[in-house]
Amino acid sequence: MNMPATPARTPTTAMMLVLTGIAMLSGFLVVLTDQLTAPLIAENQRLAIEAAVNKVIPGSVIHRQFRLLDGRLLPADESTGGQIIHAGYDARGRLLGVAAETGAQGYAGMIYLLYGYDPACECIRGIKVLKMAETPGLGDKIMSDPDFQANFEQLDARLDAGRTALLHPIVTVKHGSKQEAWEIDAISGATISSKAVGKALNTSAQKLLPQLLPLIPELEKMNR
Repeated sequence: MNMPATPARTPTTAMMLVLTGIAMLSGFLVVLTDQLTAPLIAENQRLAIEAAVNKVIPGSVIHRQFRLLDGRLLPADESTGGQIIHAGYDARGRLLGVAAETGAQGYAGMIYLLYGYDPACECIRGIKVLKMAETPGLGDKIMSDPDFQANFEQLDARLDAGRTALLHPIVTVKHGSKQEAWEIDAISGATISSKAVGKALNTSAQKLLPQLLPLIPELEKMNR
C-alpha cells in the first residue's frame, strides 16, 4: 500500500518559519532588555530630579516626596493619584521650600520644568528645565541666560485675601519692561519660550498653591 507523500516544504514555508523564530527571539530580547535597564533608568531619573530639587530649593539637603490629592498629603507611591511634590529641608529638618513639575507649549514643543516655592516669602525661588526641544542658541537660553534666571530668585507668588488664587498672575513681559515682582522679563529673540515658562508657572501656581499653603504646617513637621 502506497503511503501519501508528505508535502515538500516550499521556500516560502521555510522563510515564514525563520521569520517567526526571529520575531519571537526579538520580542524576548526586547522584554529582557527592558527588565534589565528599567532600574538603571529609574535611578538616573531619580538622581536628575534630586539635582533639580537642589537647584530650585537653595540650601536643601534632605528631600521628601509626596502626592497632593484633594487637599491631602499622601505617600508618593505609584498607586496613589495626585500631583507629586518635593519638600526640601535643611540639615536641621527645617522646611525650606516645595518643588513641583509643570509644563507649557514652547516654540518647538513642550517645555517641562521644575520650580521651587518658598512659603516664607510666598515666592518662587528657582526653575530647572527638565526637558525641551527649543531652538539651540535662542529658545534654549531659558536654561542658561543669567538675566532670565534672575527672574526666579524671588518671583512674587502671593495668594489673594481669600487664599484661592494668586494675588497677581505671573506674566512674561517684553524684554526690558519688567516693573513688578510677579513679572518675568523675556529673553530678546526667545519671546515664545519665555512666555511658555511664565504660562507654565502661572497655571501650576494658580492650582497648586491654594491647596498647598494650608498643608505647610504639616510639611514642617514631616522631617522632625
